[in-house]
Amino acid sequence: MKAWQTTYKDHSIRVENGWFSGERLIVDGEVQDEHKGFAERSTLSGRIRSGDGVGESIRISLGGWFVVNCQIFVDNRLIQSGG
Repeated sequence: MKAWQTTYKDHSIRVENGWFSGERLIVDGEVQDEHKGFAERSTLSGRIRSGDGVGESIRISLGGWFVVNCQIFVDNRLIQSGG
């Protein structure tokens, strides 16, 4: 399993990607989106629910052939990108 994690306005954003478990977006310990199965590209979405940043949308873009790349966007602004 591969995982990416960042902090945005004191909120924890974690993305997990596994061959058999699929992809998950976890915000402040809460699973907000999940996809099962295999895809060349995948998009996950969520929202900051409380505190500073409340209501801001989160969008995750996953993709790649040999290395899975993850881009994390908050309100359509890229805040983290990596493989």
